[in-house]
Amino acid sequence: MQNTVFITGASSGLGKATAKFFQLKGWTVIATMRNPEREKELRELDNVVLLPLDVTNPEQVEQTISKVLREHRVDVVVNNAGYGLVGPLEALTDGQVSRQVETNLLGLIRVTKAFVPSFRERRSGTFINITSTFGLLSYPTCSVYSATKFGVDGFSEGLAYELASFNVAVKVVAPGGMQTDFVNRSMDGGQHEAYQQLVAKVGEGYSEEQVANYTRPEVVAQIIYDAATDGQNQLRYVAGSDADALYKERLQLGPEGQFARIRQQFLS
Repeated sequence: MQNTVFITGASSGLGKATAKFFQLKGWTVIATMRNPEREKELRELDNVVLLPLDVTNPEQVEQTISKVLREHRVDVVVNNAGYGLVGPLEALTDGQVSRQVETNLLGLIRVTKAFVPSFRERRSGTFINITSTFGLLSYPTCSVYSATKFGVDGFSEGLAYELASFNVAVKVVAPGGMQTDFVNRSMDGGQHEAYQQLVAKVGEGYSEEQVANYTRPEVVAQIIYDAATDGQNQLRYVAGSDADALYKERLQLGPEGQFARIRQQFLS
């Protein structure tokens, strides 16, 4: 029987790369996005089903996943939908903060919950939740974004314990920087004059030169596929050289040691 993967946020970037990678490996791919009528490339591929899904819409989440489960045996769910909100907390509106939490955290929880009964009853299935390096450690101007990604990491670990006895796996893939149009397409933020120097220093990490050194989304898609198929009881997969370096530093220095190092970097 052909395996099936369900992917959220598949219209571009990592989501689209992951859909293409699984399709290349012979899987049926259910690629969801807010506006599937605009998607041209995935539509041309065999065994790819495009469906509308806005993870911030609870009714649509329930209806879409109920339809999918009536028509398909889903083996893997990749919770990829999300976006970045960056800027000093003082510069962000309540609406921006609420939208960030709704999309990155509550949307992921909704999608996951909708699939759990099917996976539990069948006693098989895997959830792959996409977080970020900033779901393992935080950074200046990323406080709210990190709040959601830390939330997904903690949610995933707790859920992994809950579902282990039902042979259902929950895994986290935490990418670092990627060579996508994420900054232009999937990033929101705000400015505050009191933080101009800090924001400028953080912004050096988003320069064209720096982005050119980031990991290609296809490489992260391979890691997602490996996590889905390796049969290992591993919770976290760190993806990308910059992510590896930061996470290794955290393990070596400890959270407090790394906090002191990063704090000094942005104070100097």
